[in-house]
Amino acid sequence: MSGSFMGDPWGSRHRGGGYGKPGGPGGSIWDAMEQLRDVFEQRFAPPRMGRGDVRAAVLALLAEGPMHGYQIIREIEERSDGAWKPSPGSVYPTLQLLADEGLIVATESGGKKTYSLTDAGRAEAEASGAESAPWESQGMKDAAARTTALPKAGARLAQAVAQVASSGSADQTQRAVEVLDEARRKLYSILAED
Repeated sequence: MSGSFMGDPWGSRHRGGGYGKPGGPGGSIWDAMEQLRDVFEQRFAPPRMGRGDVRAAVLALLAEGPMHGYQIIREIEERSDGAWKPSPGSVYPTLQLLADEGLIVATESGGKKTYSLTDAGRAEAEASGAESAPWESQGMKDAAARTTALPKAGARLAQAVAQVASSGSADQTQRAVEVLDEARRKLYSILAED
């Protein structure tokens, strides 16, 4: 379904005219979806992590075994459930710093550098091992819930709204409005709970 409405709701926004798309009848729903996506990206952006967090994460991962830089980035993203994906611009300088400190060594194989802990690095990883890895903190778990589950549910809802707006009858559209109004009331009632 790549490129179709359900498979690519945001990318298709830029493909031009047609029913329910910019330039065609119902194009405003696509504008509303784009605004909703922008709100999600701004409000639910992953938290910024400090250099110490990147360092702790790298040491924790390398304590499990050798990895190359991209693997480290991917592992952090996976273990944080998508809430934290450090940039190469933060991981690779951290790897260089750890190598300069004698805590890790790099070996090159097949054009990729693989990093592993030295004895001193293993000792430091064990010393900080009593603390949980950055992705295991409650703040990171909360961020993962905010940055993945809720925005995805909102995007799926926006897709359904756009589908009703583009192909539903007047009666179906009115019933959809009622469902959305009820959902909005229920969401606010969740916030009102103690």
